[in-house]
Parts: sequence; C-alpha cells; structure tokens
Amino acid sequence: MRILLVEDNRELSDWLGRLLRKSRYVVDCVHDGADADAALSTQHYDVIILDMGLPHMTGLEVLQRFRSRRGLTPVIILTANDAVTSRIAGLDAGADDYLVKPFDPDELEARIRAQLRRRQNDKTLRVIFGALELETNTRQFLLAGEALSLTQREHAVLETLILASGRVVSKAALSETVFGLDDDASSNAIEIYVHRVRKKLEGQGVAIGTLRGLGYALRKQDA
Repeated sequence: MRILLVEDNRELSDWLGRLLRKSRYVVDCVHDGADADAALSTQHYDVIILDMGLPHMTGLEVLQRFRSRRGLTPVIILTANDAVTSRIAGLDAGADDYLVKPFDPDELEARIRAQLRRRQNDKTLRVIFGALELETNTRQFLLAGEALSLTQREHAVLETLILASGRVVSKAALSETVFGLDDDASSNAIEIYVHRVRKKLEGQGVAIGTLRGLGYALRKQDA
C-alpha cells in the first residue's frame, strides 16, 4: 500500500515515514503544498496523510484541488489545529478523517487500515484466496495457516495481488505500489520480486500467473 505523507515538519515527517515503512507501507514524503499538489497530479496513492499548515499552498487548498480533479483516495488530515471550525472545513473539503497532533501512532495506523477497508467496501478482517490469507488488522499473511515471511517489497507485491481478488494487475500498477518516488528501481525489478514471491507460494495451491502484455494475477491451482 502506498501512502503520500504531506508534512512540513521534517523531523516529524522523517520519524513518521520510518514508522510507516516498518509497517510495510511504501511512503512518499513531501514538505509543502505545491509539491503535494504535483505528486497527486501524477501519482496514485492508497491513502493521503495531509497536514493543514503547509508553505506555498495550504493543506485545505491541496485537498480542494485534489477533489476537484475527482481524486478519490482517502485523506486523513493530521494537524495541530483542533478547532471545531477547522475540522468542519477539512471534512467539508473532502477529508475522510481528522487526527489532531500530538497523536498515538498506533491510532493513526488503525485509521489508515480502516480507510483501506472502507475503500474496498469491505468490513471483514481477512482476505482469503485459497490457502492464502491476509489479516487486514495486522497485515500479516498466512499460508496454509502458517505465518508467511516476506520482505517489505515482497509483501507489497502480494498484498496488491490478493486485494485485486484474482483480477489482473498491470506491471506499471504493481510497480507503483512497490516503489516510492525516491526509489531507483531497475527495469526488471518487478519480475525479480514476483519470482521471489512465487517461490514462497510453491506447493500450496496458490500461484502468481503472468498474462503477457497485461500483467499479473493470483491463480488457484492443484497443490
């Protein structure tokens, strides 16, 4: 899952970015409203965490411009302003949630997970594909009932594919969920991570199929 973190306090941004990456999210960090607007004009994200007090363009303006372009990504406002009028303005501009600083990082992660489930129109705590399960609260994979050990990028590949429920995911779309803007990925990087995940799924009735020219999809097969 890919997150855009918009926060002008660089110390807070660095700390929160590290925290979210440890939880296996791909995180792009920007520090002013203009850069946030540019990123949202060209990149796809699963969740946006947006500060309101930004230089060059306020968070409220970024949010309004994003929604005016029919951007549907869930937005969580993260701000020190706890005034009711500020909350109303943010929610009326199209925010999906509002969290006041200082905040508990576990609560922020719970709110991120809630937005991801809401976006999928699914309140269930597990996504199941054959012998493969994803527990959405912990984002832990189980394969045949046993915990599946994955690196961050392997996890991103498999999470994207299981949430697609067997539908084809293009190589470009998969790459967007695995690599951030600052990552220097080679042209065959996705094939490498797909190959690694395939090896970890072998013999359990779940495989990653390749549809040439189209992309990848999870497939069930005889174990």
